[in-house]
Amino acid sequence: MQCSEAEIGSLFLFEKLAPEQLARLCREGRVERFEPGPVYAEGEPATCFYVLLEGTLVLSSRIGGQDVEVNRSSSRGVYAGAFHAYLGDRVRQVYVSSLRVIEPSRFFVLPAETFARVMHEWFPMGVHLLEGLFFGTKNTQQAIGQRERLQALGSLSAGLTHELNNPAAAAVRATSALRERVAGMRHKLGAIAAGPYRRDSLQILVEVQERTAERVAKATTLSPLEASDLEDAISDWLDDHGIEGGWQLAPTFVQAGLDTDWLDQVALAVGEDILEGAVRWLNYTVETELLMNEIEDSTTRVSTLVNAARQYSQLDRAPYQVADVHELLDSTLLMLAAKIGPHITVVKNYDRTLPKIPAYPGELNQVWTNLIDNAVSAMNTGDDAPGTLTVRTARDEDHLLVEFGDTGPGIPEDIRDRVFDPFFTTKPVGQGTGLGLDISWRIVVNKHHGDLRVQSTPGDTRFQVRLPLTATGPDTPQEPS
Repeated sequence: MQCSEAEIGSLFLFEKLAPEQLARLCREGRVERFEPGPVYAEGEPATCFYVLLEGTLVLSSRIGGQDVEVNRSSSRGVYAGAFHAYLGDRVRQVYVSSLRVIEPSRFFVLPAETFARVMHEWFPMGVHLLEGLFFGTKNTQQAIGQRERLQALGSLSAGLTHELNNPAAAAVRATSALRERVAGMRHKLGAIAAGPYRRDSLQILVEVQERTAERVAKATTLSPLEASDLEDAISDWLDDHGIEGGWQLAPTFVQAGLDTDWLDQVALAVGEDILEGAVRWLNYTVETELLMNEIEDSTTRVSTLVNAARQYSQLDRAPYQVADVHELLDSTLLMLAAKIGPHITVVKNYDRTLPKIPAYPGELNQVWTNLIDNAVSAMNTGDDAPGTLTVRTARDEDHLLVEFGDTGPGIPEDIRDRVFDPFFTTKPVGQGTGLGLDISWRIVVNKHHGDLRVQSTPGDTRFQVRLPLTATGPDTPQEPS
């Protein structure tokens, strides 16, 4: 269609241009009429800059596999398309949204190359300022995002160190005590060997020792009241049989799940003449078994924490793979256990029938970390105000839903739409960068083609992550090794 210099000169974008500049735009650009329907699609090469002359346009973005409308306008002069063309090859030149018209519409269309040339020729200072703004903002986001990740890493490292210290210290203490008990057993063994014990009595004593070790492995935990009553009963039994210091031996026997019936069996098996020596020998056996159990529990705890850290960081694993969301959630919760603290109750409501999904597990763990951290900060609990963190998974049509609920005060309605904006935070100065939710949104929406949204009322705030059950991009996920 014919391009009118007067018409494009009446638009707010071009109203300050000189006649020769308007003439060049008309000469190198064109006016096109579009019937209702698509004009261009998100992700296609950005070849043209569109300025609305007449009609109504709708801009939409692809979110979670669906086109979500982000803008609708009938105002003359609104523009879309290749408006980053002036940046050249320094950014990927594709349409960042989809454009369609809902009624017959006319556009002034300028090729991207022409738009870039006239910007540099007519507005060199403006181009420098826009470039500085674009790349400055981008670099600032990256720097603060890196700081956010480093802060999260520091917090996780501190929590992991704290969690590892307890079982490691317990293992060291148990090992030291075990050395003393083994030394005592050697001494007692020497005393038994030198004593007037018959061979058959020693054989019976060894058999009792084996049965005792088996009972220790099967010991059940008693309530404090039950344990106290049993200690009294065992102490009285030992006193009745002339064994001194029974009150010192009783707690060990109770912890091992032994009782007076067991002591009666020992007395019958070895006889009164060697009973005291046998009981003290068995006490060393019990203590040794208990200490080895403690060492095993402690080292297992350390191993579990190390495996959780490896799962969390996704070391030695493909970045894009088929992953079990529940494993990722459990590893993140374990890594954040110290930060969550004892006053927050964690409730897991998992649908274990859900399939594994194609994902970037390391980046999803970052999302879980940000959402859990926000929930814990929102609850800000103490002894007088316990909180509950609920982690739920479910199927939502062709998506997998992961929901994080907290019992904090909620997000006010007037700022609810801004929580995913970069640099927006409700935390005190110095405690938040405002990029945690923005990073999470970009990981879920841009990288996984999913959806992230929030529902909030006082006492019930829920961040909901929806992830596709099947791969939606060109990459092929690897099976976990």
